[in-house]
Amino acid sequence: MTQEELSVRVFKALGHPIRYKIVKFLLDEPKCVCKLNENVDFSQSNLSQHLKILKNAGILTSEKIGLNIFYKISSEDIANLLRISDEFVMNLVKKMNENIDNI
Repeated sequence: MTQEELSVRVFKALGHPIRYKIVKFLLDEPKCVCKLNENVDFSQSNLSQHLKILKNAGILTSEKIGLNIFYKISSEDIANLLRISDEFVMNLVKKMNENIDNI
């Protein structure tokens, strides 16, 4: 797989609203699946599918501790990517609002 294909895989994984929400929820600390399931509005099997996609993209890692599986961000680079993306979007919204005000 090429670097470009891997980059696309990461952005595709982050491009789904639920997966984006999962990753944002994990930014502060690792969490068990039970906590992730409380934070989303769908079944455990659906959550598992989203987590699998995020793991396959290299965004998350998991560790079994006792009976629970904990997920965490694989790298601080992912957190930085989300921060940069959020900044970009905030600036974009600001520019859009400025353009509306100038009409």
